[in-house]
Amino acid sequence: MAGDGLLQDMEDAMALAEELRPVLHRLYRQLRRESDDPNISPLQALLLVAIIRQPGIGVAELARLEKLRGPTISGHIKTMEQAGYVTRSAPDPTDGRRSGLVATPEGCAVIDNIKRRRTDWLAFELSKLSTSERRAIRGAIGPLGEIGK
Repeated sequence: MAGDGLLQDMEDAMALAEELRPVLHRLYRQLRRESDDPNISPLQALLLVAIIRQPGIGVAELARLEKLRGPTISGHIKTMEQAGYVTRSAPDPTDGRRSGLVATPEGCAVIDNIKRRRTDWLAFELSKLSTSERRAIRGAIGPLGEIGK
């Protein structure tokens, strides 16, 4: 029956998800460990990346983007301003109450360092694999990138 193929596909996907989820979770945890920086929290790093990607983003828009409350974001932004990672742009000419957020060179350097440490760790671990294992991982990047789009 036509539905049997769909059922088999779903069962196969469930089994693959059960195998893949813990592996991805372990890799994610290790990558986060590799980028631990005592000067910036993981949430602040996430916010800083969003600000780098969208210079001039407002606090309210950043809160919506990250699905967090405005006061939560505001506290982190103040801390990042004090650390010299973020600055506020000139007020919006149409709404003087709104100023955007911009990453400073120091903020960009912090994120670059985090990315470099993660990439270095991952490259080292990948170098331990055989050529065929690395080829298999490379082949999976495209399909994995499609998940959740």
